[in-house]
Amino acid sequence: MQFRQKALSKLQSPEELDIPVRFARPQGWLVLAVTAVVMAGACFWAVTGSVSSKLTAAGILTHAKGSYIVQSPVAGQVTAVYADEGDMLSAGARLLSIRTDQKVKTVHAVAAGRVNALLAKIGAVVATGADLATVERIDATDDPLVAVLYAQDSSASTIPMGSSVDLTVQSVPAQQYGVLRGRVLGVGRTPQTRQQITSFLGDSQLGEQFSQGGQPLAVVVQLDRSAGTKSGYAWSSADGPPYTIDSTTLVSGAIHLAAQRPVEWVLP
Repeated sequence: MQFRQKALSKLQSPEELDIPVRFARPQGWLVLAVTAVVMAGACFWAVTGSVSSKLTAAGILTHAKGSYIVQSPVAGQVTAVYADEGDMLSAGARLLSIRTDQKVKTVHAVAAGRVNALLAKIGAVVATGADLATVERIDATDDPLVAVLYAQDSSASTIPMGSSVDLTVQSVPAQQYGVLRGRVLGVGRTPQTRQQITSFLGDSQLGEQFSQGGQPLAVVVQLDRSAGTKSGYAWSSADGPPYTIDSTTLVSGAIHLAAQRPVEWVLP
């Protein structure tokens, strides 16, 4: 009978219009106000703020003209070597001699440069097409270095010229001496094959290493110069390392891309 009486009371007064309605508690108004303030701040930041991003890529210190591999034109035995590693050679200079069954063949430097590696020693037996030496194309020992980064990222083609780059040099402790500073000088138009990388760097192992993830774009970085450091280049630390840095040194580069407003990510 108790439940029936409540049902009758409900039927007699279906709408309790005289009872005030509470739309929200004070705590709810506070949460709503905080949410509105946060959203307004986020919208303001999305329009006026900026976010910078980085693109990282592995690479190497070298010279702008790259290197080339001297290969044996004949099969035979090396009987003489006329240069040492580090020597500067003029175009056409004698590099070594190879004795065949018929004659002695002298191998010459294709272009002027510095001998980075001698792969064939006196007495070595070589086949036709065997690698004999690697020569770096430079005009003088003080020619400035560049960094060549091999970027696998699909957005590498949009890297702006002049973008700042931080280079972590393998032979330099970054925690102690910082990173090497530079700016993007050029970006390749087409992806580089393993053979193209090998041809430019004069090293098949580097060609294999930089093309492992596919065909990358080459990004040439001009190093910032500084007369106040031992290396002659600018570092994130005041003095940089107390020694020079050489070509063929591996590096890792962080390319600073152009800053964007967050609202640009959602607008067409």
